[in-house]
Amino acid sequence: MLEKKQVVQQEEKAVIVGLIHQEQTERQVQEYLDELAFLAETAGAITVKRYTQKLAHPDRATFIGKGKLEEVRQFISGRDVSLVIFDDELTGSQIANIEKVLNVKVIDRSDLILDIFARRARTAQAKVQVELAQYQYILPRLRGMWTHLERLGGGIGTRGPGETEIETDRRIVKDKISLLRKRLAEIDKQSLTQRKERGEYIRVALVGYTNVGKSTIMNLLSKSEVFAENKLFATLDTTTRKVVFEQIPFLLSDTVGFIRKLPHHLVESFKSTLDEVRESDILLHVVDISHPQYEDQVEVVNRTLQELKAFEKPVIMIFNKMDLYEEQTFDKWLAPEVKEDILRQLKETWETRTNGNCVFISALERRNIEELRKTIMDKVVALYRERYPYKTEFLY
Repeated sequence: MLEKKQVVQQEEKAVIVGLIHQEQTERQVQEYLDELAFLAETAGAITVKRYTQKLAHPDRATFIGKGKLEEVRQFISGRDVSLVIFDDELTGSQIANIEKVLNVKVIDRSDLILDIFARRARTAQAKVQVELAQYQYILPRLRGMWTHLERLGGGIGTRGPGETEIETDRRIVKDKISLLRKRLAEIDKQSLTQRKERGEYIRVALVGYTNVGKSTIMNLLSKSEVFAENKLFATLDTTTRKVVFEQIPFLLSDTVGFIRKLPHHLVESFKSTLDEVRESDILLHVVDISHPQYEDQVEVVNRTLQELKAFEKPVIMIFNKMDLYEEQTFDKWLAPEVKEDILRQLKETWETRTNGNCVFISALERRNIEELRKTIMDKVVALYRERYPYKTEFLY
């Protein structure tokens, strides 16, 4: 039976590769590679070099051109580089062909994200979800990855097996996927029962791009200790807490962060965890206002919410990390009135876009947290009055 080892080991040195083509501009690719480097760091690897190439479409055999591949080979030759990460999905045959030239381990963005999820999974549900996504990722790549499956370990020969062995392992993987789906369905039933037992409380869910500060805000609002750190996907497991503002109770949930190019299998596997988003009454969309591409991140989250059929819910936009935004935007020579004017224009722009449903805060400095609490409370009370008018003990 296949067993998975983690793909990226501590302190590996890595080279990252991106392709500029018809669907990705040079600016976008550089942004994606910045994020890929952060993903690598989260997994324990150090990026020592990045490569990009302009091609009309990816090379079917080696993804990038053979000249660029040789350039990468020459760079890593004699250096302590053990990993090359491609920003786009590779086929099994592409992985095999590239590894044959480079003679180091080759993975793609999806494989890297799956590795991070495997490291971060804590609950039984998250572990099963990640394992299911890993096997779904492996299945179409079995033929191309045959001589490279030693990184998955156990039970599979690695000396050029024939068709019979490949078909045998394909059946093993399919059986494992079927078993994991059954286990996940059982866990989902238990989770559904738990959600039903929460009663007629208004449900509020924190959503947003990964590493925008959702868990920190969760801790501030619920006065609980939810794990939070400055790395991607610090939170995988949905955490729900009962929160009371001025005798008004509601349920607050923290959810897994979204990201560009999130592997399809991972989205499918984690849809049950994201039931908290689908079943919520109010969404708190947290945005890292200090990120240079924060508007692109907002679009990624909105597209994911549309996929989850949760886009039409009431939303409060929380623009977090205002302290970093001001530090990056203002120099010490800027006149106070100019700073105020810039901030006013920023807030007016987003108030117009969100119909006034936005708050600008710094969770780290606890700035504007009272305004955030009041904004949430107003929405919660309005929904209680609309849905449960008989719950007068909540409203008066």
